[in-house]
Amino acid sequence: MIKLTGVKKIYQMGKIDVAAIRGIDLKVENNEYLSVLGPSGSGKSTLMHIIGCLDTPTEGEYRLEGRDVSGLSSNQLAEIRNKKVGFVFQSFNLLPYATALENVELPMIYKGGSARQRRKRAGELLAKVGLGDRARHRPTELSGGERQRVAIARALANSPSIVLADEPTGNLDSTSGKEVIQVFDELWQQGCIVIIVTHDSEIADRTPRIVKLLDGRVVDDMQR
Repeated sequence: MIKLTGVKKIYQMGKIDVAAIRGIDLKVENNEYLSVLGPSGSGKSTLMHIIGCLDTPTEGEYRLEGRDVSGLSSNQLAEIRNKKVGFVFQSFNLLPYATALENVELPMIYKGGSARQRRKRAGELLAKVGLGDRARHRPTELSGGERQRVAIARALANSPSIVLADEPTGNLDSTSGKEVIQVFDELWQQGCIVIIVTHDSEIADRTPRIVKLLDGRVVDDMQR
């Protein structure tokens, strides 16, 4: 499903080249559940951006479902993201003046279809994450854990095969964090590839596979 070979990412900071990823080989099969674990600056988020087609490698090859996506245009990458990838971020990234239902509907607007179909699916997804009764509430009326579950429902709007979560419990208390991780557990059991990017070893220990990064390299890949 996901195969990275010799992937490097180098950013130019003025006259200086900064290597965020220094030659990563990684393979993820269908319906795998893994964590990418490492300290700040280890390359975790850069790796997630490449896997999620938000960015492209400077060197190396990235194949998604057998297709080399390393050199695709921004429009082609956007199409892949919309069809195949769901993102969950630490800061939720919800529209503050839109209801939970409207936030979940948003990705479906770009895909097309009728407003009735979008509302129906958005309602079903909110129910799936335990928020069926909060559909008309705005983010300011929801707890941190509820906002993150809205973000997860939004990530699932277009039925992605891959769910990428970047520090999804970073802004949550321990109870809310456990509830959110439980949702990811259920998504994996339903057939999604789930990849959680985290610096928290307790979160990583919840997943069957842990890929450890340090200084832009994979230093350990543990299957349990």
